[in-house]
Amino acid sequence: MEKDPDLQVTVAGIRMKNPVMTASGTFGYGREYADMVDLSRLGAIVVKGLHLNPAKGNPPPRIVETPCGMLNAIGLENVGIQAFVNEKLPYLMNLNIPVIVNIYGHIVEEYVEVAAVVDGEPGITGIEVNISCPNIKEGGVAFGVNPKSAHGVIAAVRKATKKPIIAKLSPNVTDITEIAKSAEAAGADAVSLINTITGMAVDIESRRPKLANATGGLSGPAIKPIALRMVWQTVKSVAIPVVGIGGIMTAQDALEFLVVGASAVQVGTANFVNPRATLDILEGIEAFMVKKGIQRISEIIGSFQV
Repeated sequence: MEKDPDLQVTVAGIRMKNPVMTASGTFGYGREYADMVDLSRLGAIVVKGLHLNPAKGNPPPRIVETPCGMLNAIGLENVGIQAFVNEKLPYLMNLNIPVIVNIYGHIVEEYVEVAAVVDGEPGITGIEVNISCPNIKEGGVAFGVNPKSAHGVIAAVRKATKKPIIAKLSPNVTDITEIAKSAEAAGADAVSLINTITGMAVDIESRRPKLANATGGLSGPAIKPIALRMVWQTVKSVAIPVVGIGGIMTAQDALEFLVVGASAVQVGTANFVNPRATLDILEGIEAFMVKKGIQRISEIIGSFQV
């Protein structure tokens, strides 16, 4: 009898039983999905972005459906790192899967303080650093839009923790590979991409924005071709693992990212449409491997030919 396919991957030194992760901001703190998803089957859980202090986020309306996707302007609402450690982490520690904490700040020192708290928590496996946040010292320009500021924040976090660091990259740049190389040089163990693309929606009756914040982040199938291209380019530009994100709704979508060289994928917007999306994608990858007689996921990763 044939053995089950081996789906194990290692990203940023983190061993995962399969390459299917959750995307930050779309899966709460994990427990919210526990009634619908066997969380212990996932490759890893990436929790929603955490700051030093709790944040209420932006005023509503904060989500707008768009053709083939959605716009969100949640505003990084979160419970704060200390409440997460005290109230959310104990449950996640019992799942026997990697727990990755997404962190953000508005100045470098805030990133450092959050990272220092995370560093002292053995139940947290790694850190995903959201560098798409506005740097208030630089007039609100996102840390991730130029190589120098991206390097600065990742280097500062690197000094604050021994845990694996994944830099989450913004697509709202001219050349994402330059940002990826900068994050790698600063000490990132992996990069994840892409974060949302800035967009907006207009109500022609009121002639006002549909989001209270006016602009928001576009996600979902509409951005998949862009994400796929950026992942492919980044894989060729850095030596560290790349995690693919952007419009992954099905196993086929996930496989496309793996084929172009992503070591793992994150499932985001799909969770809102189908709460079981992560497991459906995992089972679909497995079924594809069985059908094709592929024994190890490593035979798929990076197999793209031009």
